[in-house]
Amino acid sequence: MITERQNNASSSDEPRRDVILDAADRLLARYGYTKMTVDDLAKEAGIGKGTVYLHFKSKKDVVLSHVDRIVRRLIERLQVIAKSNRPAAVKLRQMLVLRVMFRFDSVQHYTESITEVLRNLRPQLLRNRREHFAEEATVLVKVLRDGKRRGEFHQHHAGSMARVLISATNGLLPFSLSTTELGKREDVEELVTKTADLLVSALTLPSAPKRKSG
Repeated sequence: MITERQNNASSSDEPRRDVILDAADRLLARYGYTKMTVDDLAKEAGIGKGTVYLHFKSKKDVVLSHVDRIVRRLIERLQVIAKSNRPAAVKLRQMLVLRVMFRFDSVQHYTESITEVLRNLRPQLLRNRREHFAEEATVLVKVLRDGKRRGEFHQHHAGSMARVLISATNGLLPFSLSTTELGKREDVEELVTKTADLLVSALTLPSAPKRKSG
């Protein structure tokens, strides 16, 4: 869980933790999880091996924390959109596009899919992924409820609809396929944008504010 691993470190630890997580990111792209060692992490981060263990219990903990950090940063950006004064339909569309493209950009330098890079961590990764999706859904729910309250959206159960929106865009995430296999960034963004437009249009009442084209 993101908050649990984050709360294990004080704010003064964050710069050093980030240095280690940045090093892990580079090594995962270079070697993958199996070949990467704590010694490699320490050398890449320019610190002693013992310092790695001051901040993380194991190589596994480092890598799962790295994935958590990506999602934590995504959630922060989703929350910024959710709190803006734009129409709910516009916010929801932007959030759906962002949840895909933020992940795409975060692992674009990997030569293999996340599932392949972290195949040895698959059980824990899947458990954490469910938690990540639930956190994203919580942010979407706020926008969905706001849209209903303002008369922009059809009546629906916000929690169920958030899960549907998450599931409908999950197929575009760089999990089972690498970013190279998914295609060029602009093509992926165009596809996810069209998907988001379709999903949001299905929710939006005819008289609700529409996104301006161009």
